Amino acid sequence: MESEIREQPDVLARNEARYLQVLADRLAGREFGHVLLVARGSSDNAALYLRYLIEVYLKIPVSLAAPSVLTMYGSKVKYRNCLGVGISQSGQAPDVIAVLKVLSEVGHFNAAFTNDADSPLAVLVDLHLDLRVGPERSIAATKTYSASLLACYQLVRALGAKLPPPVLPDDGWLELCRVAAEKSVDSLLNSSVVFALGRGFSFASAQETALKLIECALVPCKSYSSADFQHGPRAVADDDASAIVYGEVPENLAETGIRIIQAPDAGYGSDAPIREALFAQQLALAAARKRGLDPDQARNLEKITKTL
Repeated sequence: MESEIREQPDVLARNEARYLQVLADRLAGREFGHVLLVARGSSDNAALYLRYLIEVYLKIPVSLAAPSVLTMYGSKVKYRNCLGVGISQSGQAPDVIAVLKVLSEVGHFNAAFTNDADSPLAVLVDLHLDLRVGPERSIAATKTYSASLLACYQLVRALGAKLPPPVLPDDGWLELCRVAAEKSVDSLLNSSVVFALGRGFSFASAQETALKLIECALVPCKSYSSADFQHGPRAVADDDASAIVYGEVPENLAETGIRIIQAPDAGYGSDAPIREALFAQQLALAAARKRGLDPDQARNLEKITKTL
């Protein structure tokens, strides 16, 4: 996991221009009235990020698919002029494939981001973006996750959003995140309740942080939008709890006595989650090591998860 975390500055820099070129070449002149995002796990968190990007900058309505609507209940939702986007690092997720196959059958345009150009999902879609980050052996998605975030950002630019090139994490940012994680890990592990909070683009970072802590360090963590946290969960905020916060700390949160773990400042731009992902990963790695766990062999998990 650590070595794959450290690859990310180079991997992202190497692929930035290619992602935009591939997407722009195939999407030039196309217009869509709706976007359906289909993903599971870490890829679902990338899809959440993409939803914010599309709705904020392109003003196209976006749905995050509930694959069980099709795979459990057999219901084929009717969409109009829809762009389907599947995100799956392995390209083997049966439920993601099933949803996009139905879209394809009725004439909608499908795209997908995977790290395997020969995968079933890559072969199915009209536009496949190969992440090309190299083999990822750790159970936890690290470089495939940050590459998926970059692909999301470049997709929105390719569809016409007037966004500047993303500011990508470099080795200095990677080290800053490592140091911040090491300083925070004791407070995190000494808490009976752990939250991850973020809002807007950074909500995806909160979601991914919670997932990483659970799968790598076996630390139960619940993620919330910073706004939703105020509607109930705040009741258990006290000096025995911790909140990992991306961006602005919710109003009066410190007054509850909760231990605030402030993520390094990645700014408030729409590309911030690409940098925030590295802190989530470093924090999960530090917590796993502190607990004597091997994050490369997460308990009860496999690298490729197939659900239908």
